[in-house]
Amino acid sequence: MYLAFARGAFWRLCEFDDEFAKHEPLSAWPSVIAVVPARNEAATIAQTLASLLRQNYAGEFSVVLVDDHSEDGTAQLAQQAARELNAESRIDIRVAPALPSGWTGKLWALHEGVSHAGARTAAYYWFTDADIVHAPDALQRLVARAERDHLDLASLMVLLQAKTLPERALIPAFLFFFLKLYPPRWIANPRARTAGAAGGCILLRRDALERIGGLAAIRNEVIDDCALARAVKRSGGRLWMGLTRASISLRAYTTFGEIRDLIARTAFTQLRYSAPLLLGTLLAMFLTYLAPIALLFARHPAPRILGACACLLMSLLYLPTVRFYRLSLAWALSLPLSALFYSYATCLSAARYYLGRGAQWKGRAQAGVI
Repeated sequence: MYLAFARGAFWRLCEFDDEFAKHEPLSAWPSVIAVVPARNEAATIAQTLASLLRQNYAGEFSVVLVDDHSEDGTAQLAQQAARELNAESRIDIRVAPALPSGWTGKLWALHEGVSHAGARTAAYYWFTDADIVHAPDALQRLVARAERDHLDLASLMVLLQAKTLPERALIPAFLFFFLKLYPPRWIANPRARTAGAAGGCILLRRDALERIGGLAAIRNEVIDDCALARAVKRSGGRLWMGLTRASISLRAYTTFGEIRDLIARTAFTQLRYSAPLLLGTLLAMFLTYLAPIALLFARHPAPRILGACACLLMSLLYLPTVRFYRLSLAWALSLPLSALFYSYATCLSAARYYLGRGAQWKGRAQAGVI
């Protein structure tokens, strides 16, 4: 009942689905620089750059790609893609210096991109990942919203792949749990403390970045997108986060183990590396998603009825997320199993942290960076 009626209606995806929003054209479009951190993205970098360079944005727009010590020729493939699109003058490709102590890898790459672009005037920075393709009007829609609503940070949760069995079983739940932690209504409310963003697609006003002291202010954060949103909101900035099907992640998860590692990378970080918070979270997950199933097998009818009502409400709350991914409605019944898997991955996240392998991402263990 709390999740249904007192958690910012996070499950009502239509309220913040950018597909249903109308954006009026601006009389003058501000300048934007896209900053793309890339580490071993040879499989996707050409498609990502093509989608950026084909933006039908009426204002001044350029791209800075920061190669974060890739070992697969990412930078060379990016240069080749720019040549093929006859767009070499609109993209700068920079190799990031060695990662300094106290920085996480992605934030260091973004910092280098912003620093490299600093000589040029830009009203906004567009932080986007190197494995995402955007619709041609993606930037135009983001900027129109930011200008209309006077936003300092606007972000979109891009569409993750939901094609393989592991993806269909677990990726919608990833979105559901993320929105439960960071209800978009609360993010947009300047009086609420909640601040969140989706790191794959963030439009950030340059003045807001300067006001918080640049990316150095959050340089050791593992969950960098939400840390950035939190810093901007604390400085008095306005936020908005929504969903889109028009920007799509190219990253595929073919096994349950790959999704397990996706969750384990930041789950214990989200809990501030706290054992009591871990135990409390596991208990809450059990009571919310698994206890109703157990009640279905109780001896007496009263707990069975309560369990059935809880299961029904749980499925109804999950249904909009399943529909967003255009999956069979039967997947709405799978949330308890997804919750069990996410609980397991959270325990694994804690175990890896204590073994010195926390927040692993492409060969780096970043948890505990100081």
